[in-house]
Amino acid sequence: MRISLNRHTLAAACLIFAASAVQAADIPRTPAPEGARAYIISPADGDVVPSTFTVKFGLEGMGVAPAGVDKPKTGHHHLLIDVEELPPPDQPLGGNVQHFGGGQTETTVTLEPGQHTLQLMLGDKNHIPHDPPVVSEKITVTVE
Repeated sequence: MRISLNRHTLAAACLIFAASAVQAADIPRTPAPEGARAYIISPADGDVVPSTFTVKFGLEGMGVAPAGVDKPKTGHHHLLIDVEELPPPDQPLGGNVQHFGGGQTETTVTLEPGQHTLQLMLGDKNHIPHDPPVVSEKITVTVE
């Protein structure tokens, strides 16, 4: 699998590694507003897509703010590609996760042919999932 990275994604990754040095127990979880939800606008579940395609992020009941910004009822997107289980809710999001700490609401990804899953998870200013986590439904796309 090949994932395209931009400077915002790389900067967010640096923030993740710095946040990882802090004990997760020392970082309080940010409450999510009732009814908040993340969703993937496009592609749709079951779509057939080319190897490079755009993923558009949706968010309801909250606002988007860059990582590090402490503003109530906000967070930033993380895209989980081919992730079987959700990351632990009390730790900074890492691993096979694309971070959009600049507040981006879409990205271009390049994937190998075959079936892939996509899912969004919102993170707070410290890349920690909200309480309760704001997570989209997992969708499956087929890359040509």
